[in-house]
Amino acid sequence: MEEKTTAPVGVNLDYSEKSLNEILTLFKDMLERKDQQELYKNVEPIKAAFYKVLRKEKIASGVFVEIGQTTQVEGTTNPFEEVEKAFKDLYEEYRAQRAEFTKEQKEKKEENYKQKVEIIEGINALLEKAEDMNHTLPAFRELQSKWKSLGSVPPEKASELTSNYNSTLEKFYDFIKINKDFRDLDFKKNMQAKTELCEKAEALVNEKDIISAFNALQKLHEEWKELGPVAKSERESIWERFKNATSVINKKYQNHFEQLKEQQKENLAAKTNLCEQAEGIAGEIANDSKEWNVLTKKIEDLQAKWKTIGFASKKENQKIYDRFRAACDKFFNAKREYYTKFKDVMLENLKKKEDLCAQAEQLKESTDWKKATDQFINLQRVWKQVGPVARKQSEAVWKRFRAACDEFFEKKSQHFGSEESGYQENLAAKIALIEEVKAYVSSSDMEENKNALNEFLSKWNRIGFVPMKEKAGIVKEFNDALDTHFKELRDKDSERRMGRLAKMINDVKSTGKGDHTIRFEREKLLNKFRKLQSEISTLENNMGFFAKSKNADKLIDEIKVKIEENKKELTQIEQQIKSIDKEF
Repeated sequence: MEEKTTAPVGVNLDYSEKSLNEILTLFKDMLERKDQQELYKNVEPIKAAFYKVLRKEKIASGVFVEIGQTTQVEGTTNPFEEVEKAFKDLYEEYRAQRAEFTKEQKEKKEENYKQKVEIIEGINALLEKAEDMNHTLPAFRELQSKWKSLGSVPPEKASELTSNYNSTLEKFYDFIKINKDFRDLDFKKNMQAKTELCEKAEALVNEKDIISAFNALQKLHEEWKELGPVAKSERESIWERFKNATSVINKKYQNHFEQLKEQQKENLAAKTNLCEQAEGIAGEIANDSKEWNVLTKKIEDLQAKWKTIGFASKKENQKIYDRFRAACDKFFNAKREYYTKFKDVMLENLKKKEDLCAQAEQLKESTDWKKATDQFINLQRVWKQVGPVARKQSEAVWKRFRAACDEFFEKKSQHFGSEESGYQENLAAKIALIEEVKAYVSSSDMEENKNALNEFLSKWNRIGFVPMKEKAGIVKEFNDALDTHFKELRDKDSERRMGRLAKMINDVKSTGKGDHTIRFEREKLLNKFRKLQSEISTLENNMGFFAKSKNADKLIDEIKVKIEENKKELTQIEQQIKSIDKEF
């Protein structure tokens, strides 16, 4: 037999930790016990927990929950429809039980009122008969006992009824000719009971839980009203004592709610600030996953702070929560929409990268080393421009592309490695030519020097490649040797270009015509300048890309030399543009 989980009356379980079926079982068991006090204390927490757990399970199962509605995934059924209907049926049963119970209580209070009115009339009847004490006192005691055994009456009638009852009792004690000992004994008994109530009220003054103290005080007041009178000499003092304790507790109760009200104002201000921050974040536009992660962390931090802030006033608490919730929902809806679209973009990027892989795999077999190298560089440039793909596919497609690149450059390295011996011979020939340049003695005949320079340059160009690691050094040594004997002639080429530009500038300044020629020349130089800048940038990027590939050292050295040559030419073009800008 399955064991039922129950909770003692007045003790709330943590229902939010239970499953939907466990909550339904608990609810059903309570309804079967029909303990209205237990139901009254637990049903609303059960309801709140049920819908909280239901919402979590809907989200987990793909049945998304929006504000105030359920969005069902197309082509699926709602698996929670039956359990939600079962809970609603139980809740309707509870409401029916509660309505019946309330009705019975109301009728019972009316019946109590009717009987208490009859008791007052009975006491008045005893006063009118004024019979022998042996008959009157037992009848009076019986009426008193019956009064105390009856429960509460309708609240709107309680005060007047109690007043009439106490007035009738005082009449009974003051006007009926009863024995003084009985009267004093009754007064003493009432005095003792009221003194105990005073002591209990005074003890409540030190109670830390002011709400509990205030509620307990109300019960003491109800008991006070049910007690009969005390001796006239003590009536004022005992009431004053009870009233003083009551005043202290009432003041603490009032202060508590004033402080609570002030705290609720502060809580509302703090929550309003969080709403404004959340709304600001929800209004931001994120362009990639990194930005979305940053914004998500901010929203989650705000949600964590929200949980540390207490309630606002009853009037404002739900409103401010709805506002915060709306901002958070707006953010997460936008994030979900972004990733839905981003998924399509990443699929398209994957197709593009797979196409680049296919091109690289086809190109890797080429032996046209220069052309294929340029094509590989272009593929790598395009690869960098393609956006991201899903993480689980990114590594695989990258390895595929890199494998094709590495295979090509490995073959290229092996090919040129076989030519290394010829490169060493070329290196020796170029070293010998450098020594020949160094040994040259300049002539006074500039035409002879020019012919010698051209001859040296022609010999150098006829000699083939040298090892890549020696290229930069040997080129610098050759240029330094030429500068020793032919610097004037070599500078004249640059000067000639600058001279041609200077002549063009002077012609325009002297004649006032042909400025369009100057503008055309500047535009041509500027286009060449930008082209060189772009080429340098591409080469530098590709050098970083090749650094990730194996066997790419030679290619990187080639790129470095090319970058240096482009930078020198860039400097010369910049000087020419500045010359034009200085004059015009």
